[in-house]
Amino acid sequence: FLFQLKAQAPGSAEELRCLQVINQQQEGSSLEELIGNQSCLKLANTIKAYVATVTENVIRRSAVKEARRSYFNASEGQVPPKTAGKPSAHLTLRPQSLAQDGNSKRFGNLSQSCRHAIARWEDSTIHSHLQNITYRDGRLRVNQAGKYYVYSQIYFRYPSDGASARVSVPQLVQCINWKTSYSQPILLLKGVGTKCWAPEADYGLHALYQGGLFELKAGDELFVSVSSLAIDYNDAAASYFGAFRLDL
Repeated sequence: FLFQLKAQAPGSAEELRCLQVINQQQEGSSLEELIGNQSCLKLANTIKAYVATVTENVIRRSAVKEARRSYFNASEGQVPPKTAGKPSAHLTLRPQSLAQDGNSKRFGNLSQSCRHAIARWEDSTIHSHLQNITYRDGRLRVNQAGKYYVYSQIYFRYPSDGASARVSVPQLVQCINWKTSYSQPILLLKGVGTKCWAPEADYGLHALYQGGLFELKAGDELFVSVSSLAIDYNDAAASYFGAFRLDL
């Protein structure tokens, strides 16, 4: 850079003297106050512009390399770490089966009116997401302690198989359960609907929603159980389960 200045400017000796003066300045010193020579100030501004250009190019090349590295990691199956954010989750329902009801035993002792634990939720679709909360086998696991708003809605869909079938299950019940370090789950919320459908109706439809604010610790788990698995599975916007932390 000094050789370029010497070749381009006739007053190279003056510029070299200015460079020596600039080099001797302490960090944070004001060049306008310490250098009265206008040519020295002009040279200082030229150096500043040159350094800014070089720095910008270095930052740009570094950003391009990082983007390429992230792309190749993702293409090789190495998922980049997610950006930290407030814990939240919203799951949508997947089809269940009565054969899976035996798996409810692994959820612990459940209320008889809410004995069917829902073990299948979608967590990575356009309608669902997970952020700093873990999902596995029907359970949401809290990773960060705090106050959480927990909610769920189930859209029940009973076919018209005769009046006797409906009388045998007159109540629709939805429960949100809390699993701590204790062996058995604790009932957090319970929603109940008693319905009487018209005999000529093809289906009896009813949605139950409930939600509440609870203090949860890291490692606590949440899951939903219902009175019956006669649910509408074809509408991701109708049956869901989620939680998010509130900073209060």
